[in-house]
Amino acid sequence: MGSAGSILGQWYFHVPNFILAALMYTLLGRALLGLMVQPDSSNYIWRFFCRVTDPVVELVALATPKATAPVVIWLFGVVWLFWLRVGLLYLFLSMGAITRGI
Repeated sequence: MGSAGSILGQWYFHVPNFILAALMYTLLGRALLGLMVQPDSSNYIWRFFCRVTDPVVELVALATPKATAPVVIWLFGVVWLFWLRVGLLYLFLSMGAITRGI
């Protein structure tokens, strides 16, 4: 069936990885958009980015000093999500649940 069959057969890795990637890139978009938009803006795109990424920002804010600027917390969130994705890949590879692609 080719590569499509192997991707569908390993959905248990790809779905969480996709969700983490979407959060990571949305958080990066929030950081970039935050350079141009006021924090209390009523722009619907800004509100969407905030609504989607606020749970991640709250978790990252727990581990960072209170004096840290919001954009730094957002960028730390991007880094944490990246390393979470790497850890997920390592976990599934070490368990033998997914195969290495060439």
